[in-house]
Amino acid sequence: MPRGWHRELPRLPGLTALRAFEAAARHESFSRAATELFVTHGAVSHQIRALEEELGQALFERNGKRVTLTPGGRAYAGRVREALLEIADATRALQAGNRDKRLTISTMPSFAARWLTPRIGSFIEQHPELDVELLSSNTLVDFGREEVDIALRMGSGDYPGLYVEKLLDDVFFPVCSPAFNGGKLPARPQDMKGMSLLRGEGDPWKPWFEAAGLDWPEPRKGLLLEDSSLLLQAAAAGQGIALIRSSLAYNDLLSGRVVRLFDVSITCPWLLYFVCSAGMLEAPKVKAFRAWLLPEMEAFRGILAQWEG
Repeated sequence: MPRGWHRELPRLPGLTALRAFEAAARHESFSRAATELFVTHGAVSHQIRALEEELGQALFERNGKRVTLTPGGRAYAGRVREALLEIADATRALQAGNRDKRLTISTMPSFAARWLTPRIGSFIEQHPELDVELLSSNTLVDFGREEVDIALRMGSGDYPGLYVEKLLDDVFFPVCSPAFNGGKLPARPQDMKGMSLLRGEGDPWKPWFEAAGLDWPEPRKGLLLEDSSLLLQAAAAGQGIALIRSSLAYNDLLSGRVVRLFDVSITCPWLLYFVCSAGMLEAPKVKAFRAWLLPEMEAFRGILAQWEG
């Protein structure tokens, strides 16, 4: 056993408080520490107050909203950071043996729900040796800090220092339930005047209006939905007309849950990309997923062609 193995540890401050203190000390800011740790400013302040009470001395000098480390706090911060880094290194070393067998994929909730989740079972069947973890998030991945192997992202493709491969172009067009407006669907774009237009975060109607020859302003009323999958669901439920990407709508179009309106479409400004760190591209688990994904995408592009006129 390692030296000192049988030595009983003295009572230690809580790990949550120490992490809050380390982040606040590094930034010399409670607000920036809160942002890093995904908690509130008040939570960080409370943890540090509790730590100071437990230690019996102040770690920060407070001057309004500004905080600076006391001399004792600065010395303590250095030792705490060293200890936390050792714990992190030990944890990574312990988990390293399992990392090769765990494939972590991050993608947007809408793409995960509408495309990846229904298909990924075939990849899992082909590679039973891998434990696949699917993370649904709209937040960009920090490959240097997060244990994520692959990201599938709609965006510009401008991700410096990473391997980036375009998977899919896309277009927007309006869809609605066949039962919308009592089944009396608009025959021409101008017939939508006065009808309920569903709105999506970051998906404006104005460019489509212009493509359709309509000099209409961006809708300011009506249901606003953050997630594209929910937008499509609302359209299928008859709540209005949605401007939706073909890659999300195709299943509902095939099943008849929604119908496409008109033959006017606009190019989606964001493309779908396969993204990973350059060093992970040759990892067997990443190569295996990419080898499965590319043929699936090629087949999918063929399916979409009929809807993207």
